[in-house]
Amino acid sequence: MESTKATKQKKYIQRALVVIAVLIGINVLAGYFHGRLDLTREKRFTLSQPTKQLLRKLDGTVSVTVFLKGDYPSSFKQLAQTTQELLASFKEYGGPNIQYDFINPSQGLSDSSFAILQDSLAAKGIMAYNLQVQQEANQGYAEKLIFPAAMLHYKDRTISVNLLKSQGGQDPQAALNSSESLLEYQFANAIRKLQQTERPLIGYMLGHGESLGLEVYDALNTLQNNYRLDTVTLQAHGYIPPEFNAIIFTHPTERFTDEDKLKIDQYVMHGGRVMWMIDPLSASIDSMNGQQDYMAFDQGLNLEDILFRYGVRINSDLVEDLQCDLVPQVVGNMGGKPQIQPLPFPFFPLLQPAGTHPIVKNMDEVMSRFVSSIDTVGGSDIVKTILLTTDHNSRRVPAPVKLSWSELSVKPNPREFRLSQLPVAVLLEGKFKSLFQHRLSRAEEDSFAQLSGKDFIQQADTINKMIIVSDADVITNAVSQKNGPLQMGVNLYNPDYVFANKEFFLNSLEYLTTNDAGIMETRNKELVLRLLDPKKVTAEKTKWQAICFLVPIGLVLLFAMIFQFIRQQKNTK
Repeated sequence: MESTKATKQKKYIQRALVVIAVLIGINVLAGYFHGRLDLTREKRFTLSQPTKQLLRKLDGTVSVTVFLKGDYPSSFKQLAQTTQELLASFKEYGGPNIQYDFINPSQGLSDSSFAILQDSLAAKGIMAYNLQVQQEANQGYAEKLIFPAAMLHYKDRTISVNLLKSQGGQDPQAALNSSESLLEYQFANAIRKLQQTERPLIGYMLGHGESLGLEVYDALNTLQNNYRLDTVTLQAHGYIPPEFNAIIFTHPTERFTDEDKLKIDQYVMHGGRVMWMIDPLSASIDSMNGQQDYMAFDQGLNLEDILFRYGVRINSDLVEDLQCDLVPQVVGNMGGKPQIQPLPFPFFPLLQPAGTHPIVKNMDEVMSRFVSSIDTVGGSDIVKTILLTTDHNSRRVPAPVKLSWSELSVKPNPREFRLSQLPVAVLLEGKFKSLFQHRLSRAEEDSFAQLSGKDFIQQADTINKMIIVSDADVITNAVSQKNGPLQMGVNLYNPDYVFANKEFFLNSLEYLTTNDAGIMETRNKELVLRLLDPKKVTAEKTKWQAICFLVPIGLVLLFAMIFQFIRQQKNTK
């Protein structure tokens, strides 16, 4: 009897040791071989192939510091959790070359030290977010500054990433969802930029009255921070150097000659990319200041033929839309003091992202000033993608256009705004044909080829791309008498809200200067909100509360009864 008991104990010990050994073996193997199964329909937890390739090719450590640790509302905790899950996925493919940490930047800092930190982070592009935090019971709310952002360090380079994207007019949960959708692109694109040994060269074109003052301070500063930047006076050069990855025309006001257009045309034929920021009419806030009425005329830039050849026509008109920005105006007088109130100005339409192109996917509205409509023309050999449009209540006013501040006091008639989604920004892609095809003599072609060092081309051999925007104010900034130049996309009279102008500008340039659009395609990632139906929740609240309370108890009792039955049967035998 004793030997039988000892034998059973020995078997139990052996079995326990085998189980322990198997568990240890499984854990060891899991450290080397492991995988994940993404069962979500939109592949929420699956990285795109370009991102995986980028991470696998890392030749140094990328250190990520995320400023989202602390006692925050559930929405920011959700953003922090999603960011942590994404960085964990990055580490799956990047291995030890991806290191990340979550910190609370304000922890243990005095008010003065925190102010210095805030200025330091702002200089790096990380803006504070003013959050209303619930205090203890009956103590109301308190303001708290947080930084929903991250800093990436690679070798001797640093880049910042803002995790929270502003989505004007959206439900807060939908805005948060859009921010989470962009996380993979934000981090992957930042890592790609850190790895670039040489940044693309951008040419800022001059010679036709282009903007170069405080009104483009933020645009020039943005270009300098993200690209190599140089200015090019078109008339001073016999051709546009092919070393430029892209060139930008911003608010030209003087007529382009055929010689000017020939230089631009041959730059495009040889693969050069162009971003046109054109105002066809002479309308601006400066021109209206100090005047009750102002007539906006066509500026006569003489660009109609070259743009038409490439596939678009910027109309000589101004667009009005009921979805527009506000302008402060005097609406009355009380006690000898003027009463100022912000009023909607239809000539300042808020532009809507069109379609699902990576440039504008998951993007907020874009602020504009005196924008014209664009028509796409020509055959199907050039692919035309609408990037920005007006909203659903628009109208076109042909030039010359009378602009008057007194119109602000008259409520617009919605029946007069019958047009919808008028294009104002277009992407063109394809093999462009030269404007000067069969127009120059052989001697003129040879002369230009000798001057530029490249053959005169009548049609591009490779697919090229350009972007046309019918409002230069999209990338201009307001100038405050107190704070100086503001960020583009900020209304001087409402500086707390930032529209997506800079995001559109950077996305457009990135698409133009990048031949491999793989990383940009991750902007199309979309996380589907699966929210509960509030009406159904209210109607079936009691039923589901009963189910959630009774079903677990019933399962426990059922399991106990089955276990007791099996035990009785075993003891009986």
